[in-house]
Amino acid sequence: MRYFSLLSLFFAAVCAVSQPAAADPSPVVVELFTSQGCSSCPPADELLKRMAQRRDVLPLAYHVDYWDYIGWADAFAAPEHTERQRGYAHVAGRNMIYTPQMIIMGREDVVGADAMQVADAMVQYLGHKSRLNISVNRNGAVASILVPPVPGATARALRVQLVRYVPLQRVEIKRGELAGHTLDYANIVKSHEVLADWDGRTALELETNLPDGLPAAVLVQEWPHGPMIAAARLD
Repeated sequence: MRYFSLLSLFFAAVCAVSQPAAADPSPVVVELFTSQGCSSCPPADELLKRMAQRRDVLPLAYHVDYWDYIGWADAFAAPEHTERQRGYAHVAGRNMIYTPQMIIMGREDVVGADAMQVADAMVQYLGHKSRLNISVNRNGAVASILVPPVPGATARALRVQLVRYVPLQRVEIKRGELAGHTLDYANIVKSHEVLADWDGRTALELETNLPDGLPAAVLVQEWPHGPMIAAARLD
């Protein structure tokens, strides 16, 4: 009964097409580590696609490269994505990485295809206001970013990151474990770069170039590979 209630709340709050009139300005960040060569990943990919319908959730698909040897090279995969996943594992004291894995707000490690686990992890973040609201402005190919001081912060290691992603792409998979399937992938991370390392005590003003029309997001995260403090879309 507990998990049934969690699932009902999860799908009502995250996967429904409708959304509240005033979405949280700092969305819940969900990172999915996935691969087109992984036969267990399609349910997680579909769940991420549903999450992408919401403004109060920022789902990001990091395609990893360690399943490419099976016979199908994932065109979205990058070694940097695998290294990011390894970083989370190292900080958590885990020796192995796997797909599909979801990291929620840099804190929760769950099996991405297990909707009950995802529901259990998500409910504690949905609807909660962030302590930090990032101001962003996109003017053509230039983005201006203002990150206010973290309330009550002492010196800490924070990393401000820019993620650019492709909203949706359909792929016909011709080899490997998913041969013969045509699948939709949402919020595919195209690039992930560090804008600044920061201590959180004073306001931070940044400007960065956005070379194409892809949507983007700013992430502020305790570093290395710690909790997400805040996020903001640039789309």
